Amino acid sequence: MTHLFKGAGVALVTPFKEDYSVDFNSLEDLVEEQIKGGSDYLVALGTTAETPTLTADEQKEVVNCIKSKVNKRVPVMLGLGGNDPQKVIKTINETDFDGIAGILSVTPYYNRPAQAGLIEHYKLIAKSCPVPVVLYNVPSRTGINMESATSVAIAKACPNVIAVKEASGESSQVAKMVKHGPDHFAVISGDDVLALPVIAVGGIGVISVIANAMPKQLADLVHFANDGKFAEARELHLKLVDMLKLIFREGNPAGIKALMEIMGKSTSVVRLPLYPASPELRKDLEDELRRML
Repeated sequence: MTHLFKGAGVALVTPFKEDYSVDFNSLEDLVEEQIKGGSDYLVALGTTAETPTLTADEQKEVVNCIKSKVNKRVPVMLGLGGNDPQKVIKTINETDFDGIAGILSVTPYYNRPAQAGLIEHYKLIAKSCPVPVVLYNVPSRTGINMESATSVAIAKACPNVIAVKEASGESSQVAKMVKHGPDHFAVISGDDVLALPVIAVGGIGVISVIANAMPKQLADLVHFANDGKFAEARELHLKLVDMLKLIFREGNPAGIKALMEIMGKSTSVVRLPLYPASPELRKDLEDELRRML
């Protein structure tokens, strides 16, 4: 059975105008480019979307814009998590899930729970959620690593927990989850640069940042790898690898937004506390883009 979120996903940026308001026209263009470029699904209100800086009304408007433009052509995953399960459940109960295929729920941040607390946190969320749940492990941001045994335990206890976006950078965690996870549970890379290695050990794809600027290149890489065409996938990986390092050098999404502006796709505007890419990074992005082309 084909997994709901197999392949090339993209964590969409939120384009802003120069006055810091949401640029919905650019967001629609971005969505359309992703679908035409081969992205298999879109992620709304993830980290790359600068979600913490969006008001509640803006978040709803962004999601509605994405759903309307997608028009059910590809699945949409919604970022919906937090460090208080009761607040997450309240948000779930207030959310219109029409056009939403699943949620991406980050591990609790700041309060640094024990592994047993993570299990109970996700069991509550999964029980309340009407669509499939994808766990999100990103210890560099949250301060807590969700161990492979914990992710597997959650999946075994919750049939609607269907995947984990794994961004720990620990290859052994990926292998253990692939080996010990239930049949309905899959591993998705949370790092562009690790997409190929994750798929090579049994993962199903990536939720990408670089795809905002280069959807076809990223989609081709993932599709080749999922089809077992690793020579072709490796060639694309090596072509992208230096750019992948650059877009994260000064934080995300400052780097990817700068690249998108250089490519004429949108502005590089980010909201505080994030800060635009430096002139030095922009020059390096321009130089690398020329080398790639």
